[in-house]
Amino acid sequence: MTVLVFTLILFAGAYAAGLIGSLTGLGGGVVIIPLLSVFLGIDIHYAIGAALVSVIATSSGSAAAYVREGITNMRIGMFLEIATTVGAVVGALLATVAPTHLIAVLFGAILIFSAMNSLRKKDVHVLETSSPLATKLKLYGSYPTAQGTVHYGTKNVIGGFLMMIVAGVLSGLLGIGSGALKVIAMDNIMRIPFKVSTTTSNFMMGVTATASAVVYLQRGYIQPGICMPVVIGVLLGALTGARILIRSSPGKLKLFFAIVITLLALQMIYNGATGRI
Repeated sequence: MTVLVFTLILFAGAYAAGLIGSLTGLGGGVVIIPLLSVFLGIDIHYAIGAALVSVIATSSGSAAAYVREGITNMRIGMFLEIATTVGAVVGALLATVAPTHLIAVLFGAILIFSAMNSLRKKDVHVLETSSPLATKLKLYGSYPTAQGTVHYGTKNVIGGFLMMIVAGVLSGLLGIGSGALKVIAMDNIMRIPFKVSTTTSNFMMGVTATASAVVYLQRGYIQPGICMPVVIGVLLGALTGARILIRSSPGKLKLFFAIVITLLALQMIYNGATGRI
């Protein structure tokens, strides 16, 4: 296989990854890693490095729009980033010494969980008051809607912070944004409105991935020849996915792509369990 053919395959695969990630809300890394490690035979550490770079690029682009619209709560995001950043560095260090087949199996399991969570019906809840700790840290806010500004509070700050450490470890270990766990921490534990939790999670992903990527860069696992076509493809795919999502039924799309991602996850688990990765 020539360098040109390899680059074109990477670009096409990354484009599909960005498209699927945008439509499901799971991010492009969930497809990039199986594509590189299972189908192209690239060492999983290099695949994770490329996925982290793509997470940084896509998060930075979309997060800016959400911040501009006033939905993202930057104070909550920056507070919880303390936990995810520490966890991400720990996860990245673990990934450099952990057996690759175990990483593959864990990645597949988290992928299935994320796919199922993306299909879960999201409840709309707004707390009118915050817990004493959340009030002291000023972890509350508001966001605009068609009906006017909605004010919300938060609770269970410590529980959400601890879950963010777990999300950070998995992000650094597996090279994904761990958006599903971050949303669970903010939505289910801290009771932040779902719209705010998803946009704030997106804002946090880039910082978490950057912390992990530094470790991978130092270990030589981030290769420009792999990362460049992956980043460009994922960005273009994500933009296409955003346009498709506006014109189509998100429920049906999420079901279809959740099935696709589950099949990829099972493939990762099989290859990891049999020692092929």
